[in-house]
Amino acid sequence: MWQEGIGCFLLAAAAKQTGLLEELVTTVMALADVTILGLSSPNPALVMRLILTLLFLPVAGLARTWDLRSYTGTMLAVVTGRERAYSHRYVEWFLARLAHAGAPEPLTKGVAKWTWKLWQTEQPSSEQPTPPAIFYIDGLSLAVYSDVLVPRGPVGKLGGKILGCRELVVLHDGRGHPRLSTTHRGDYHLTMGLPEMLRCYEQATDLPLLMQRVVVDREGMAAEFLAQLTLEGRQVVTLLKADQYEDEQSFQQVGDWQPWRYNRQGQVICEVAAARFALKRPDDALPPLEVEVALIRDWRKLLVVEGTGEASDVQDWQADLAPKPQRFWEEGWQALPAPPAPTTPKFIAVETSEARHASGRTGPNVL
Repeated sequence: MWQEGIGCFLLAAAAKQTGLLEELVTTVMALADVTILGLSSPNPALVMRLILTLLFLPVAGLARTWDLRSYTGTMLAVVTGRERAYSHRYVEWFLARLAHAGAPEPLTKGVAKWTWKLWQTEQPSSEQPTPPAIFYIDGLSLAVYSDVLVPRGPVGKLGGKILGCRELVVLHDGRGHPRLSTTHRGDYHLTMGLPEMLRCYEQATDLPLLMQRVVVDREGMAAEFLAQLTLEGRQVVTLLKADQYEDEQSFQQVGDWQPWRYNRQGQVICEVAAARFALKRPDDALPPLEVEVALIRDWRKLLVVEGTGEASDVQDWQADLAPKPQRFWEEGWQALPAPPAPTTPKFIAVETSEARHASGRTGPNVL
């Protein structure tokens, strides 16, 4: 427990040093409808202490505001600069007033501005064009146990069970820095959360079309979804689902296989080749969406080829044997091992949509 407390103190120091607390207090102060108990107008120092209480409950070993009902320690008081910690009723009242004032959206934009200032060390220059940055967006479902019915969805950490949960949409940059995280209903799909995340972050930073290159997992593999982002001038990198193709013959314009990765003995373990793939759209009247694909053959994982070893006739089991080995009733006969089943390396298809601008030209390929 004391290790977590020390870690939270370090986070508190970092929050003050990087300007996170000032950004949150400024955002709350800008809400005209917020009045804290007994005050005619919000007090910045009071708002700061309440925000510190909410952010650093783990310092005192508390998991939620409900635990404040039985809390009698002094750790939170030390963090917030008070003689005693705030009560559960006072903190809940503060949260209720924020909710009624519509604080979630301004606070989300405030956090987005803070992460942009924190991690964006280099300012873009018009004289020296740089390639668009790459951003990663992923969805995460967390189970919620509540007496009240909440929207249900698959929870990956629990084997894909359908439970009441909340969906987190997380944004990272190319260096792995967390940029923004938003919470939604448990049945919220990533194809809805990704465009909303892009718009939210770009509006907060006042940089339209900031995220031109986006990487997402297989949940973002939807033709209409990719087509819409393509029309906006974005490139989306994701994985084709295994049921969308069979083998190399499912792709067009397959290039030569090039070595990509080697093991310690210098043997090729992965190969890559460029290709193209046509994604069929739900509306048959619309043309298929053409995407570029990087095909990967992983020789470390060999899969048995289905259907090649099945016999069409009962007598075919001895068709590949010479006449003498077939006489299994004779003395001294020995069974010969069956030939190994044919295998093929694991096949992975990484696709990228081409960014098309309003002029109709195609943007550079991300692969």
